[in-house]
Amino acid sequence: MVNGELLEIIRNGENSGVEFKRDDIRAETLAREIVALANYKGGRIILGVEDNGDVTGIARPDLEEWVMNICASKVHPRLIPYFEEVVVGGRRVAIISIDMGISKPYVVRHNQREDIYVRIGSTSRLATREEQARLFQTGGILHVETLAVPRATFGSLDLRRLVDYFARVRGMNDLPGSDEEWIQLLVNMELMMETEYSEPVATICGLVLFGREPKRFLSQAGAEWVAYPGNEKDYDTRDRATIDAPLVALWNQQGEQVEAGLLDHLMSKVRQHASREIISEDYLTRKLKWDFAPEAVREGMINAFVHRDWTRPTDVEICLYVDRLEIVSPGSLPNNVTVERMKLGLRVPRNPIMIQTLRDYGYVEHMGMGVRNKIIKGMLAHNGKEPTLLADEDRLAVKLWR
Repeated sequence: MVNGELLEIIRNGENSGVEFKRDDIRAETLAREIVALANYKGGRIILGVEDNGDVTGIARPDLEEWVMNICASKVHPRLIPYFEEVVVGGRRVAIISIDMGISKPYVVRHNQREDIYVRIGSTSRLATREEQARLFQTGGILHVETLAVPRATFGSLDLRRLVDYFARVRGMNDLPGSDEEWIQLLVNMELMMETEYSEPVATICGLVLFGREPKRFLSQAGAEWVAYPGNEKDYDTRDRATIDAPLVALWNQQGEQVEAGLLDHLMSKVRQHASREIISEDYLTRKLKWDFAPEAVREGMINAFVHRDWTRPTDVEICLYVDRLEIVSPGSLPNNVTVERMKLGLRVPRNPIMIQTLRDYGYVEHMGMGVRNKIIKGMLAHNGKEPTLLADEDRLAVKLWR
């Protein structure tokens, strides 16, 4: 790093990716900062700089070896940062550069404990339970969709939908003949989970897919639908509903839909408020004209559920404005996925069981191609307006323009 670049970083002060520390920092404190940055998006620790930006320099002997020993003994999984020293105003400072970790969560090992730290703004602190779950999920160690939902016993699931899925969709000839056999099948499929002190309960994916009233047991299992009269959120609405239903619809043996699922309810809302009947050119027939490409709306809604972060205690939001339809999925994009990479087809499946189940039904087709082929191309073909995709630490928003 050149001197001018370092001075610019120091002038800008501490932030989510930059931390200043004195030369006399304790080993466990440095390990905490390294772990927090690795659990975030990476960053730099500059030793020899005060919190206010004053350069005091470093004097510790064999500093690079000391830093590397900390990474080997106190940081787990082990990581090797990039270390360099630069002279600023006649004083030498050390720069420790940490890449975003690929084996999250990283922990600090100290006093026979393993503590997980995260970066919040310019502060490093212990991770909450929810933040720990997200880190385990990001690292591929835990799929949150397979966690148990308290009190959601076998009776909370819609047996009709389960029969339809296993018999018609999956082609199973010998269906279970008792509740106990059904529970064993669902446990094997990770749609239910055995518990130590009570009867088996549904997992998140089992309840969301097949639950009778999923929100009764899992507050974030539904969807919030709002139609606003303008281009901004307002207390005044044209329509508002909290939709609580299993994600998938119910079909009979002939393959005819006999009961709507959550996705169908949402599509019905969009059709009600964002489409109209028009008369054909020959004045003999009527047809439905949508304000948005139906395939783009449907794909956006499916993605909002199957790729959402289930550790976030908020519903998927579908908001209709005068100029757009906005689909908001809780949670940040996983790992190294960015909006641009997502447009090219990159996907890191956060909820693989849910995705596979919807693929069995035909809701989901080629993995990773929906954004490019259905949402973007669908809207461009419909009205020539490319959708806007915005991602931050809390949500992914897909905006379809009228």
